[in-house]
Amino acid sequence: MSTYDIYGIGAALVDTEIEVSDQDLTQFGIEKGVMTLVDEPRQNQLVEDLKNHLTASKRASGGSAANSIIAASYFGAQTFHSCRVANDNNGDFYLKDLSDAGVAYHQNNGSLEGITGKCLVMITPDAERTMNTFLGISETLAAEDIDVEALQASKYAYIEGYLVTSATGKPAAIKLRELAQEFGVKTALSLSDPAIVEYFHAGLQEIIGDGVDIIFCNEDEAMNFTKTDSLDAAFEALKQHAKSFAITRGSEGASLFDGEQRIEIDSHPVKAVDTNGAGDMFAGAFLYAISKGLSYEQAGELASEAASIVVSQFGPRLKAEQHVALLEG
Repeated sequence: MSTYDIYGIGAALVDTEIEVSDQDLTQFGIEKGVMTLVDEPRQNQLVEDLKNHLTASKRASGGSAANSIIAASYFGAQTFHSCRVANDNNGDFYLKDLSDAGVAYHQNNGSLEGITGKCLVMITPDAERTMNTFLGISETLAAEDIDVEALQASKYAYIEGYLVTSATGKPAAIKLRELAQEFGVKTALSLSDPAIVEYFHAGLQEIIGDGVDIIFCNEDEAMNFTKTDSLDAAFEALKQHAKSFAITRGSEGASLFDGEQRIEIDSHPVKAVDTNGAGDMFAGAFLYAISKGLSYEQAGELASEAASIVVSQFGPRLKAEQHVALLEG
């Protein structure tokens, strides 16, 4: 019997969200709508330049896979997360946030010297999120951070596509996929970001290898990865890389493939204020649902509703009680 429903691996980033204008992004040379890796001086300069802007949400533990794992945990999944934080204030904060959410992690995490990763999330009035990320010690996340016993005792292994940017993170992602397949643990991967798919296409293919069980992506990422120019063409092409997948489509809902049939999931119309974390929430809710035996359609419906609530408020995550309300609804 499995101890964990979901085992995740990804960057550990402490998020700070601020509200900005499109003019701000242009003025400071920030590419809108994507994640850009920056060094610490650049990030510090941006924080200084934007210090008079409204903080959209409190400091929170983040990173794409972590957001998904924390969501799954709040829904009721047993979870484990592999990441790397330093022995600094942000590292302590991060690990406490994981523990408070019921997520297990390596007990020696946080023992290394360095700087815990930080992400500046800028939200424009159209609700689009733009991220400038200083990976810090997360850039050194490596295969040694995999807890083999915890992985072996899991139902699903979830890999964050952002790891493809790291010289040690990519091999760690590949190793996790290989070990999971060896142990009979189902594998899932997020494609993470359109820019990641564009610039690290070959690396993502290495992580996928001969195929994973589930891919999570949005419409742009699906077309970029499969080098197609329509949703339908991307849908067919993704079947070469994964046994099943979920393509999120924003206000258009989501298109799922459960291994046999295509399933269309309706959206839940809301006034979007912040799209940060929407895809992470979708993946976390979806993995929770299928790990508990729900169908792909049921998983998609829960994930779509959860993601709609995330975009209707600031911050990449929901409060614990909001997860409960979704399950009861």
